Amino acid sequence: MTRRSRTRERTLSVILAAVEHGAVLAADEFHTPSLSDFFPEAVLFKDSPYFQLNRITIMRVAIAVLVAAVFALGMRNAKLVPRGLQSVVESMLDFVRVNIAEEILGKENGRKYMVLISSIFFATVFLNLPSIIPFLNISPNARIGMPIVMAAAAYIAYVGVGMRKYGVFGFIKSSIVIPGVPMAIQPLLIPIEFVSTFILRPFTLTVRLMANMLAGHIMLVLFFAATQYFLFSGTWHVVFAPFSLIAGIGFTFFELMIIVLQAYIFALLTAVYIDLSLHADQH
Repeated sequence: MTRRSRTRERTLSVILAAVEHGAVLAADEFHTPSLSDFFPEAVLFKDSPYFQLNRITIMRVAIAVLVAAVFALGMRNAKLVPRGLQSVVESMLDFVRVNIAEEILGKENGRKYMVLISSIFFATVFLNLPSIIPFLNISPNARIGMPIVMAAAAYIAYVGVGMRKYGVFGFIKSSIVIPGVPMAIQPLLIPIEFVSTFILRPFTLTVRLMANMLAGHIMLVLFFAATQYFLFSGTWHVVFAPFSLIAGIGFTFFELMIIVLQAYIFALLTAVYIDLSLHADQH
């Protein structure tokens, strides 16, 4: 065997040894969050090819039942002077009514569409909250399913209100034809307005919410997983544990702000779209 062959053989042996050693170490080292966090294994009906429940789906069902129960109990025996849970529920509803529905749509239309707007707001808030709750640690809105459902509800309301007021063709025309623009430019603007109005609006509603909650989950897992790794590393890396822990706690409060802000933006845009639909002729 030549020297070059022996050198190549030793190099290959070193590489293989390093890979094997790295694989062993990887099992005990820090693991970054991945998309597998968002697709947990089924918990119920595992053997069913059609219907399975994982922990994210169970959270969605549990939160829906919890929110419905809170509002039902809060308004079950409503008093003229609210106290206790009724006071909390009415304060929450008043926030949505005054600051979103009536602020955008006015008193009459605000009250008319209050059920839809408040449902979207509170569903978004409570489905976002698990991202900062220990042992849940992930928002069901970080998966695209629920954001699509709420965006579809907002979109159906937007289109339905406009078509009911102006008719199908009248609403579409009012939404995509910009008055006062020269006819020579209309063929260029009409496709842009159509895509922006009827395609991008539900898409952006969906992606904005999902992307924010997905990013928040990844950042929180990153900070707290790093804290655990540094703390139990058994090396000088332990000095970094307090910094990653402080960063994780700080980001948790930031995430709490994002939870409410995303719900506010989603409900606000729903009200804005309905208002645009009601006044489509004033494009």
